[in-house]
Amino acid sequence: MEKLSVVIITYNEEKNIGRCIDSVKTLADEILILDSNSTDNTVDIAESRGAVVKQESFKGFIQMKNRAVELASNDYILSLDADEALDPLLSDSIRKVKENFKCQAYRMNRCTNYCGQFIRHGTWYPDRKIRLFDRKFAQWGGTNPHDKIILKENITAEQLRGDILHYSYYTIAEHATQNNKFSTIAAESFFASGKNTTLFNIIVNPLWAFLQSYFIKAGFLDGLFGFVIAVQISHMTFLKHIKLYLLWKSSK
Repeated sequence: MEKLSVVIITYNEEKNIGRCIDSVKTLADEILILDSNSTDNTVDIAESRGAVVKQESFKGFIQMKNRAVELASNDYILSLDADEALDPLLSDSIRKVKENFKCQAYRMNRCTNYCGQFIRHGTWYPDRKIRLFDRKFAQWGGTNPHDKIILKENITAEQLRGDILHYSYYTIAEHATQNNKFSTIAAESFFASGKNTTLFNIIVNPLWAFLQSYFIKAGFLDGLFGFVIAVQISHMTFLKHIKLYLLWKSSK
């Protein structure tokens, strides 16, 4: 049986890391935490649950996740965020494929818990992610903070049953704060890569983001929080484009 390393990057995740580790303990041959000098009890909680903790300064989400994969002892990797956990069905699915890995990558759905409610509609579900892979055939890429697994040419991913449970935001205020943070990171990443935007995008893209999340993808079926999420997605889209626009304006 192929051994499996679970890798997680952390920074001040004391309210989440225990749940994440507990959900993979029966699957993992190694649990490796790459921590960015947390100032809370993240490290103590992780070590008390048997995880190996390494410390490095934060260099970006993509960079840290690739570094965590590099530090792992095994080729097959299950990469999770600290605010995620496996549901029982996904745990069983991974346990079965681990008996004889036939693919180099596996995809799974992610279901987000928003202010205590799991969101089953809109653009947040099913949020399909490749998280289980052979590191010889995959690496983290994308644009910070929206990282994704990039597979080598001709490598395909098999879909697994079950969900990653994503405990994203405990309050609406946390979501608004994260929107501001992530939109800045995204705008700076786009600017650095030479990507520009327009006044048209600043106006139209947020509107389209709301319509897609709330109406086209049936976010309204999630009730009040479906509406809140659609508004927040629209706001995030607006912030990302206006910040990118202002970066280019100031550079000229």
